[in-house]
Amino acid sequence: MAGASSACAPSQFTTVTLYDTPHAFVRLEADPTVDKNSKRSQPLTIPPDRIAAVLHGVIIEAPLTRMPLYDDLSIPRRHRAFDEHLISFLAPLLALGLEQATPEEVVTFYFSKDLSAVTREVTSGGLFVQGEELHLVLANCRSHTRYMADYGAAEMNDDRLTPMRSLAPQEGRLSFDPPDALRPPSSGLMTKLVRPRTRELIVSYRQLTPHPLDTAADAPAR
Repeated sequence: MAGASSACAPSQFTTVTLYDTPHAFVRLEADPTVDKNSKRSQPLTIPPDRIAAVLHGVIIEAPLTRMPLYDDLSIPRRHRAFDEHLISFLAPLLALGLEQATPEEVVTFYFSKDLSAVTREVTSGGLFVQGEELHLVLANCRSHTRYMADYGAAEMNDDRLTPMRSLAPQEGRLSFDPPDALRPPSSGLMTKLVRPRTRELIVSYRQLTPHPLDTAADAPAR
């Protein structure tokens, strides 16, 4: 969730930890925004290579104007949100999370990379399944923790506690490849009230071609 709305969003709490290091985790968390009429399809089994296909399809389309201080200008304006190593690391853990998640939970993920002694970049979010659709919330994609420090928030916020909240404005637009697997977001009033400005993709995951995993992949380099 982006911008000022994240400060007002209900907090989540961890129910099960599937993987945890100082720089990465995958957890089940109670989702305070869940609509009791949403009929989430959890727990369920989705093969890791199909989860990998979802992650592989997520595209970031950065704004035409980018800021050298916060944006890595070496990355193409249109690029995949997850590299192959991170996909191979995350997909089996996310699949395991969906096998254990209740309809009231979301599977959250977090990965950070040190940029300097005082700055990190964070990729984080969560996912759940409803019917034939996988909902992926990408709250942060290589967001700089330095942004928080510039606005005096770094001392008050632990970004590991809020993987579904954006650390900095997420200006890039999310898209998906192939585009015909993308589904329109829910438009109900309650959805807008409890999950405002969420960077969310809704994907018909069953129609995707499974994406091969690097079986030798370990935790991505920090």
